[in-house]
Amino acid sequence: MSELKSDFLYSEEHEWVQTVGEDTVRIGITEFAQHQLGDIVFVELPDLETNVKAEDSIGTIESVKTVSDLFSPVTGSIIAVNDSLQDSPELVNSSPYEEGWMIEIRVEGDLTAALSTLMNADAYRKHTEE
Repeated sequence: MSELKSDFLYSEEHEWVQTVGEDTVRIGITEFAQHQLGDIVFVELPDLETNVKAEDSIGTIESVKTVSDLFSPVTGSIIAVNDSLQDSPELVNSSPYEEGWMIEIRVEGDLTAALSTLMNADAYRKHTEE
């Protein structure tokens, strides 16, 4: 089984969510997802200050196998983008939970409510085993 961070939350679409501020989350794709995709060769991310809705496609991840959408697990505004991925998209493969993070979103409304639909590590592990 792929590595999971116990203090992160996870979406059905294989994004991880880390709370990094009072109303801010950092998002990337899980180790499971990057393994399924294979070698990542390009990551397209949204512009800063883009407003996004939960479950909307907010970018693409291109690998040697396929192109996949990146989905926003929450509603809010993009406040940071990992520019390192422009020149080094392989960071998503080598460090999906640290250097391979993708975006930060300032969550609209109540953070706890926004995160309530996401899975903890145990639930996500079960989801990937189905």
